Amino acid sequence: MTTRREALGLLSAGALSVASSPLLAQAKPGESVLRIAMTVADIPLTSGQPSQGAEGIRFIGINLYDGLTRWDLSHSDKAPAIVPGLAESWSVSETDKKTWTFKLRQGVKFHDGSTFDADTVIWNLDKLLTPSAPQYDQAQSNQGSSFTGSLASWRKIDASTVEITTKSVNALLPYFIASIFMCSPARWEEMGRDWNKVASRPSGTGPWMLDQLVPRQRAELVRNPNHWNKDRIPKSDRLVLVPMPDANTRVAALLSGQVDWIEAPPPDAMTQLKQRKMQLVSNIYPHIWPYQISVLEDSPLRDVRVRKAANLAIDRDGLVNLLGGYAQAAKGMVDRKHPWFGKPSFDIRYDRKEAMRLLSEAGYGPDNPARIKVIISSSGSGQMQPASMNEYIKENFKEVGIEMEFEVLDWEALRARRRAGAFSPENKGRHGVNNSWTYWDPDIGLIGVASSKRRVPNGYNWGGYENPKADELADKALQTFDAAEQDKVLADLHTIMVDDAMWIWVVHDLNPRAMSPRVKGFVQAQSWFQDVTPVRVEPA
Repeated sequence: MTTRREALGLLSAGALSVASSPLLAQAKPGESVLRIAMTVADIPLTSGQPSQGAEGIRFIGINLYDGLTRWDLSHSDKAPAIVPGLAESWSVSETDKKTWTFKLRQGVKFHDGSTFDADTVIWNLDKLLTPSAPQYDQAQSNQGSSFTGSLASWRKIDASTVEITTKSVNALLPYFIASIFMCSPARWEEMGRDWNKVASRPSGTGPWMLDQLVPRQRAELVRNPNHWNKDRIPKSDRLVLVPMPDANTRVAALLSGQVDWIEAPPPDAMTQLKQRKMQLVSNIYPHIWPYQISVLEDSPLRDVRVRKAANLAIDRDGLVNLLGGYAQAAKGMVDRKHPWFGKPSFDIRYDRKEAMRLLSEAGYGPDNPARIKVIISSSGSGQMQPASMNEYIKENFKEVGIEMEFEVLDWEALRARRRAGAFSPENKGRHGVNNSWTYWDPDIGLIGVASSKRRVPNGYNWGGYENPKADELADKALQTFDAAEQDKVLADLHTIMVDDAMWIWVVHDLNPRAMSPRVKGFVQAQSWFQDVTPVRVEPA
């Protein structure tokens, strides 16, 4: 059997010739090209709302498109803030706290030359939320549902002003709006009102424009020299995005010079990458590798003692070593230094003895194991090393009296099952889903997963978790517009989530990526999202 290290050596020596396939385009004379190997298996949806989770937003969403608001990704030393995007400013009604007014940026053009204005905002919201609208697209609606669920109505005030009303008081709307992307109605008309055709020639307002799309092979983007934000006009002429779900293949592609940048290099390749003078960059960011679990009637994890035992059974320090030190043991959903951490009384740690005691109290043990079935994926956005990590945890569980069985799906299929909820027919008998998760805003990180009102598809509560105190705090956070006060409420909510062992939390990874020494100008933000517009590749 070939070892992983031997496989890396064979790959980098040319046993797998990436260049011999049509994966990578050749640079045109004098053109500066940045080539990135992504972890996904296919190019994210390009027509407006990208697929493939946060990686789709990172490489397609914020490159081809803009939202009314955006994340400021220009700093590495602090968490990103929401700043004006296609909207120059916004305000919320003092009377009902549900009506928001957005003043739009003037003079913005789509890639096809058409004008961005209030009509296009209304058209794009109807595209996602109004099934009777001619431009409604179910695929984009599904992808955007995480961000549009709170919207009740929208209307044009004048050419540069739109009004959006939420279903209930929601202080988090500016976060959501950042991931609702604006595409060109003119291009949709030009392509015969066919979204499949639009995908090959999309038109947004973003800093990059799609030049060529080869499904499952590559997307080539070129600089938009007329982007409204002069600070974000790309420093490279061309950006080539290549789907490479296999970590070894990504490493081989970087070492052989076929790409300039790879996402999520495997830990056991780090030494070889360093020896070859590759840049290894990482930064803390709001991300957790968990099991989102079911507490429905058929789930052993319905018992809080079993949930706590599962959290105590995992040797997280061993996993950190497995990941080459590019992770830290989790104590809950958020990092211990995060303002939302709070003061939970349940200390998540490695404690086999206490795990076995709790399982015995719940009626389980090595001779009568708690049997759980978990949906996992072999790769995907932010999944790190899912196969080896899941096998490691499976052995940890077995030692205390939990038998874990896997159902292995590809990443998009897993995400579809996560969006369906534990209570859907296709998930019957499944007690968890291993979907890496982020907490870039309070909704996706805490409120949307902990509130019983936010069961999917109305939020992210996959497993039917319910706690009246958590519901109360989730509602309060949505109605708290002062940031400092909101942080206090969220800290109380996180305390309840941890003390209830709402999920099985494993590790926070440090978002590593590896680059050629010729890559310059990259600033790794403390975010899932990254801005590649400042990046350039020096000539060899």
